[in-house]
Amino acid sequence: MTSPQEKPPVPEPILREDRLDFTPTAESVTFSRRRTARLVREWGYPGLAGDAALLVSELATNALLHGAVRGRLFRVHLTLGTATLRIAVSDPRGERLPGLREAADDECYGRGLLIVARIADRWGTEPRTVGKTVFAELALRQGPDMPMGPRERLRTGPSRTATPR
Repeated sequence: MTSPQEKPPVPEPILREDRLDFTPTAESVTFSRRRTARLVREWGYPGLAGDAALLVSELATNALLHGAVRGRLFRVHLTLGTATLRIAVSDPRGERLPGLREAADDECYGRGLLIVARIADRWGTEPRTVGKTVFAELALRQGPDMPMGPRERLRTGPSRTATPR
């Protein structure tokens, strides 16, 4: 909630959008990663395709491992705005919120959100009526002096929005 002096942020115009529901299987993670890379290239941002594919892969894998409920799908929603590419993955387990943690050297899992935090310009969670959405955003850099690629700073944690979707 904003104070009377603060104005709520103005949503940026949506230029392109893609939304698809997936069965919670490993093949769906692969398909969503390939689809994301293809769409981001087609939308005119080939330099972001790799980062976007990696982000959707990590978020979809987390939805599969930590957010799956038998008989329920997870959703990948891509939104291209004027300044941001938003990658959002929704799953039915709203009580299981993600958090950054340090994985031990011998652990096979536990690094996904660290990767998301390193690559994304912003990431966070949003509650839904049923479940949650975990999102990552990439700023759209313009011009030759604005390189695309891994981000330079590690985010300390998710930003949270209280608006149900």
